[in-house]
Amino acid sequence: MKWDISTDMKIQTEIIGTGIYAPGKAITNSELIELSGVEFDVEKFESKLGIKSRHIAKYRGLNETTADFATRAAEAAIANAGLEPEEMDMIIVATDTPEYISPATSVVVQGRLQKGQQYCYTYDVSAGCASFGLAYDNAVRIMATDQTIRYALVVGVYNMPSFIHDDSKYTLPVFSDGAGAVVIKNQGNGLHLASQMLTDGTQYDFIGIYKGGARHQPTIKDIEAKTYGLESLKPLPGDRNVDLWPDLTEKLLDKAGMSVDEVDHFFFTQINADVIKRVMGILNQPLEKTTMIMDRYAYTGSGCIPMAMHRAIQESRIKKGDKVLMMASGAGLAVSSNLLVY
Repeated sequence: MKWDISTDMKIQTEIIGTGIYAPGKAITNSELIELSGVEFDVEKFESKLGIKSRHIAKYRGLNETTADFATRAAEAAIANAGLEPEEMDMIIVATDTPEYISPATSVVVQGRLQKGQQYCYTYDVSAGCASFGLAYDNAVRIMATDQTIRYALVVGVYNMPSFIHDDSKYTLPVFSDGAGAVVIKNQGNGLHLASQMLTDGTQYDFIGIYKGGARHQPTIKDIEAKTYGLESLKPLPGDRNVDLWPDLTEKLLDKAGMSVDEVDHFFFTQINADVIKRVMGILNQPLEKTTMIMDRYAYTGSGCIPMAMHRAIQESRIKKGDKVLMMASGAGLAVSSNLLVY
């Protein structure tokens, strides 16, 4: 069945502000080797993954973590929208590296932004690195059913370096700190056209943070053996996203009754430039229709899509009225995809 986006799928919301935050001065690959003492294949990271620099708070001596990054990005997005924090009726934080297990990071951010009690939807979304797309979808759908929600703030934030061992040559160069935020206006001039999520929970034990939850508490033995923090238990399939993203794109566009050529810009998980290039080739789309920021920020998980969007807007790569596709994969396996008119 084809959907008519003029009637069936229309959710009239508009992204009116964006903002990002990355802590401290950028750290190049060569400087990271000096700071960490960990040797890694710089040429591979730069030529294949596209990663040339990143921001990591602890290596700049900054006492900042997830809630700090999220608050800074949120403040920037709210200012960019020309609004005040008190005008946010919904605050969703998308992350799998929360400030605490409980309370929710969004609650902490709300307190910092709005300085006290307020009528405000506030919750976290955790679906690995697919969290931002799911949080965005949540926000626009709730807004469609409640016209009293004027503005929603959705923040994607990542602090995986806090969970990585300093001697890990495989993960240390990839993961980075950062946050991106968007302010969404209810009944604005944009449109939410469609979303499509994909999940495979049988892959839960590939990569993740397995100690610290209800099942496993870290012990002294874990700390001594360094079996805590981010753990890669099974190798991830190398072509997983190359196989998944084109099919998921087709399903998403079918929902909206659109062709791939009608999409003006694509945003994908910012971890591997080579994968994005291959996917754009499969979709038969020019690279000019996508934005890649891993050269500047490395991989910022749930923060990477809104951070890339912010950069694309600032660099005039997308403009009002453009049809934008967002797609992100996260551990679990969870994949989120969204189609909107910016």
